[in-house]
Amino acid sequence: MWFFIIGGVFVAFIAGLFYISARIAKHWFNKKQDGKKSRLVLVLCVGLFLAIAALLAVLLNGTNAMIIMIHLYCFWLICDLVRFLVSKIRGRESKKYLVPLFAVVLCAVYLTYGWISVHKVRRTDYNLSSAKLDEKLVVVHIADSHIGVTFDAEGFAAHLDTISQLNPDIVAITGDFVDDSTPAGELREACKALGTLKTKYGVYFVWGNHDRGYSSEKSRGWSAAELKKLLTENGVHVLEDEAMLVNDTFYVVGRLDRSDEQRANGRKSASELLSGLDLNRYVIMLDHQPHDFDAEADAGADLVLCGHTHGGQFIPIRYVGELTGEHDLRYGLERRKGTDFVVTSGISNWALRFKTGCFSEYVVITVEPSK
Repeated sequence: MWFFIIGGVFVAFIAGLFYISARIAKHWFNKKQDGKKSRLVLVLCVGLFLAIAALLAVLLNGTNAMIIMIHLYCFWLICDLVRFLVSKIRGRESKKYLVPLFAVVLCAVYLTYGWISVHKVRRTDYNLSSAKLDEKLVVVHIADSHIGVTFDAEGFAAHLDTISQLNPDIVAITGDFVDDSTPAGELREACKALGTLKTKYGVYFVWGNHDRGYSSEKSRGWSAAELKKLLTENGVHVLEDEAMLVNDTFYVVGRLDRSDEQRANGRKSASELLSGLDLNRYVIMLDHQPHDFDAEADAGADLVLCGHTHGGQFIPIRYVGELTGEHDLRYGLERRKGTDFVVTSGISNWALRFKTGCFSEYVVITVEPSK
């Protein structure tokens, strides 16, 4: 899937680059110039936009540079289409300079909104109930912090201070805590910050697809084993296809990530994980990717917490995961077969520093007894 996503982004970038360059070469210079000069103008335009992309890559990174340029190309195409329609309706040509002007302004406004949406972390509340509980249970759910993308360890600690003030019963971290690009020093400090969290029954962690890293341990400067050790040393319960009974009242069940299915021992099914548990007690299941809802509901989980989707990331592609079956739910709360599923958009983001289809958040779930 990643091959098609990356390939699609690259194709969109190249197509947009040549579309805009060709439009400028054709309409913004002397139409009577010969073919050789037209080709020269086209080459200069391509060079100009590549230079802009290179500058953005230096300032942000290559991925964000391509995303910005693709958005510019899309807005330029939309403005070209609007200009064409207006010209047809009015019966005369609209002013050419309006297209690039509106394209740049609209792109800047749209991505500024996206920048704010990913950097300004909000609180999202869900209120549930269960006959299995005798007293209120408050769960704070965070995912996809990808330390180093939109905040460093110090910024992460500031968010944890806010969460501590809520006095939650537990904090659940559903994967992608760090990333390949997370510096080793930031990783250690972020784990220490988790050790300062004030909760009644602790912090629980499951692996995401990025936590183990895709690049070599040497290039990252840390290993998954070191991450697990640091988390454990700071009081975090790392759950790897296992369940913990908390306060003799409820279970926290942590699944290995879907990406771990390719590992030597794979990962257990939801029914295997819950087999032997007292299902008269409330069961909270942590699973990074929202991809196994029916099996988790059939197994008897009461609440399933997921991340991974980043809320769909961008308009208009935010529903692609659900439409392709890659995700059972993009974002929010869904009740299926008596099980509540909550998918968070994440407290940060992977690589990209924009979200336009959602916003960054931490989630507060209050489960009231319904007896």
